[in-house]
Amino acid sequence: MTKLNLLLSTVTLSLTALNSSAAESPNVVLIFADDLGYGDLGCYGATKLKTPNIDKLAAEGKKFTDAHSAAAVCTPSRYGLLTGEYPLRANGGKGMWGPAPITSGLLIDTETQTIADVFKESGYDTAVFGKWHLGFKEGKNDWQEPLSPGPNDLGFDYYFGMPVVNSAPPYVYVENDRVVGGDAEDPLVHLGRGSKEKPTPITPIPPEAAQRSANQFSGAVEAHKLFNDYEVGTKLTEKATAWIKSREKKPFFLYFATTNVHHPFTPAKQFQGTSEAGPYGDFVHELDWIVGEVRKSLEEAGVADNTLIIFTSDNGGMFNHGGRHAAELGHKINGDLLGSKFGIWEGGHRVPFIAWWPGKIEAGSVSGQLMNSVDMLATFAEITGKKLGEEEKQDSINMLPALTGNPDQPLRTEMIVTPHKSTHTAIRKGKWMYIPAKSDGGFTGSKPNQHAWGGPSVTALVNTPNSDIENGKLKKNASPEQLYDLEADVNQTKNLFNEYPEVVQEMKALLETYTSAKSSKK
Repeated sequence: MTKLNLLLSTVTLSLTALNSSAAESPNVVLIFADDLGYGDLGCYGATKLKTPNIDKLAAEGKKFTDAHSAAAVCTPSRYGLLTGEYPLRANGGKGMWGPAPITSGLLIDTETQTIADVFKESGYDTAVFGKWHLGFKEGKNDWQEPLSPGPNDLGFDYYFGMPVVNSAPPYVYVENDRVVGGDAEDPLVHLGRGSKEKPTPITPIPPEAAQRSANQFSGAVEAHKLFNDYEVGTKLTEKATAWIKSREKKPFFLYFATTNVHHPFTPAKQFQGTSEAGPYGDFVHELDWIVGEVRKSLEEAGVADNTLIIFTSDNGGMFNHGGRHAAELGHKINGDLLGSKFGIWEGGHRVPFIAWWPGKIEAGSVSGQLMNSVDMLATFAEITGKKLGEEEKQDSINMLPALTGNPDQPLRTEMIVTPHKSTHTAIRKGKWMYIPAKSDGGFTGSKPNQHAWGGPSVTALVNTPNSDIENGKLKKNASPEQLYDLEADVNQTKNLFNEYPEVVQEMKALLETYTSAKSSKK
């Protein structure tokens, strides 16, 4: 064999090996719904709405019954998902507790290993579509282009979506580090308090669509025209599915953070009036369609059989105007779980979690493994063969054995969960959940005109009894702290604080090991 033939043969073998390796690398699609509660899907017990596409994922994959978001609040939850780190450790140990403000700079250090980095460094194409809500730029975001650092500096090759949240300005799309439809002659301008300049008009929506903040930006008239609340779900889906079909067989990671079902409830026309749970249920119907379209795009691209789909939510459901209306119609947003978004009770952070992977995950299987969304970092690292440092995996646990099998022992034995108020940071160990304060540390609304209901008032609304609560209010003699046996009482009807003082002390000491050593891994 001549040297030329030998060289050609070597190149051919190398390319064959490379193609074989690429073919064995599974694509991963992570769909992260917004404010979707534990009871919002047919496969988790919903009866007032239909979710056939998501139910099909569960029927052909695995449903988890003890999966949790890293926080009961949107921004901290997204931080935990992307970094594999408890939000408690963010900001150099100060923690991350609430939604990022409109002018927030990028909240994840660009040196931090993210789930996107794990895939990108393993040869994957990476993209994020939808709600970002983790800030842009360094320091205060003045919204002047380029909007960098941002998603492209955290391992994502491409970004298109809603820069903050669908209920807050600016009501424009961002693509990578630019405002879609932006014009240097008519830039986006954030109006300060007391400004006499009029903001740019936005899509009108009816009161039943629920709360939405007024626009706080002037300028960027053409960019604002491209944004219509009733087209967000379909637009994001169109962009995400087109990206999937353009990969040309190269392995990819897609993070699709839907705006469904966060208020305002503005589904496209074909979904309006289709559920028995009002606009809230219609918005869930649109979410189900989105999942169906993503799966259809995988099939059309010929890659469905080599793709892992994970579907979950950033926190539990919220009893805003739309959520309360759905409850009045008989829909149980969080099932029979106590609590809601922002709070530390199970309804605030126990979320649907479905994994689908043909040939790898047993169809129709159910797992009670304790799982937290911070676990995606270690799980994806295992899938790609990426090695993580000890600090990078201090909070994240590889859950791949639970996805593809049925381990006899729990992979995760304890976890921290954070609500809106740091005083209610809680610890879970095995069957026990310990909360070092009264109530849930979340929303406190209770009157008809108030947007965000939470805490005891919700228990009366949806009939979720608790021994510390009577007629939607805390009892005067309510225990100062809370302890629940989630194995015997997942709906947290009985506070066992006084019955098990030794367990309380053990859990309190365990919680202290986390709260006294909150240093970030950055």
